[in-house]
Amino acid sequence: MNARRKEMEMLNFRTYIVGLMLVLFGFNGLLAQEKPKKLARESNKLIAEAQEALSENDFASAEASYRKAIAKDPSNTTAKYNMGNLYYNKEKSLNAEERLKQAAEIAETKSDKHRIFHNLGNSYMQQKQYQEAVNAFKNALRNDPTDEETRYNLALAKKMLEKEQQNQQGNQDQNKQDQNNKDQSQDQQNKDQKQDGEGGEDEKEDQKPQDEGENEKDKKEGDQNEDKQKDQGEEQKKDPKQGDKEKQQQQRPTQGQLSPQQIQNLLEAMNNEEKKVQDKINAEKAKGVKVKSDKDW
Repeated sequence: MNARRKEMEMLNFRTYIVGLMLVLFGFNGLLAQEKPKKLARESNKLIAEAQEALSENDFASAEASYRKAIAKDPSNTTAKYNMGNLYYNKEKSLNAEERLKQAAEIAETKSDKHRIFHNLGNSYMQQKQYQEAVNAFKNALRNDPTDEETRYNLALAKKMLEKEQQNQQGNQDQNKQDQNNKDQSQDQQNKDQKQDGEGGEDEKEDQKPQDEGENEKDKKEGDQNEDKQKDQGEEQKKDPKQGDKEKQQQQRPTQGQLSPQQIQNLLEAMNNEEKKVQDKINAEKAKGVKVKSDKDW
């Protein structure tokens, strides 16, 4: 009896321990479930405060409330999505892109994913990143193929992407053409310089003998003149009369002209004749003979 009684007591004790453990685990589970719910409630409350701040155009307060909401509950898709939209409306495209990407990573429903990718595509369009915009709009349509607005945005993004690619191709072709023109111009310039250099050498070679010949000729003539003058000087030293003769020959006038010596001789002759006439007149005066005067006009 005592053994049986002891076994029953041990069984009851074990049952009590197991029950107590179940109660404890259940309580902890409830606490674990309650904590995210509490954080979600606090996060949603901050989202509401941000929305109220936006209604009053208080961007700074709204941004601060959204940041607190995300820090309180990082799994809150709405907080990240709304904050992305806040940046998009303020044309802060990079910030909007970052928050919308974070929202897309934790979104669970197709509806949330559609809305997030649609706005993400708009953010890429704002940044003129058309290829990324096309991808985002396609993801949005995968989650909601019936949205005509998203389909229109996708068509617009494709059109802008095609135009961008055409412009890039045109710029590449133009740059290539400009480079070819530059290369051709440089080649022609090098060719012209080469031809000018060859012509210059030929001209230099052609002129060199001529210049040297002229220099030699001038030098030779100068030497001859110097020798001639030297010989003349020697001859004048030997025969002074010969020098006077040559001087007279040098002074010999050309045909039809009087030399200085002839002019001098003529003047002397005239003076002599005038002196003779004057002497004759003086002699007649001395004899008392009347002399005829010039006619009066």
